[in-house]
Amino acid sequence: MGTQILFVTYQTEDFDEGLSYAVDLAKTMNKDLTILMVHKRGFLKRLEDVMTAVTFAGAGEHETAREILSGKIESESIERINMLTEEFQNAGVITRVYIVALDAVSAVKDFLKQKNSVDIVLLSPSVTDNGNISSSELQRLVRTASKPIVTMSRQVYAA
Repeated sequence: MGTQILFVTYQTEDFDEGLSYAVDLAKTMNKDLTILMVHKRGFLKRLEDVMTAVTFAGAGEHETAREILSGKIESESIERINMLTEEFQNAGVITRVYIVALDAVSAVKDFLKQKNSVDIVLLSPSVTDNGNISSSELQRLVRTASKPIVTMSRQVYAA
């Protein structure tokens, strides 16, 4: 694998937000693309899933609640990852996907320690928005990472 762009995102429904930009950048720079999916499955995440399922069940969305508790949504996102990866490969961008069970900062630090072929790190909107990463954590990552860190934000559309 040659030099690469590291795209960091959370494994959520909108994990692919910002991904098209990362693919275009990789294609333009003639780099490989590595997608690092951060999967924070811990006690708090499981509690969050249960609370979300309760909310959906309370609103009469029993099937959605069952899907959340069964992990079906996660398996659907893995299927989507496989489909997107194949699409990117057909477009000429070599793509690799890693799924880790860490917070975003630790995942990036660990990945950069193991792989020295990364040229740039792109943090997706799912990582940088909604307080998923604090400004102090982001500053610490920028200071300690040996590679440039680029943050992405959600585009705001006028109604």
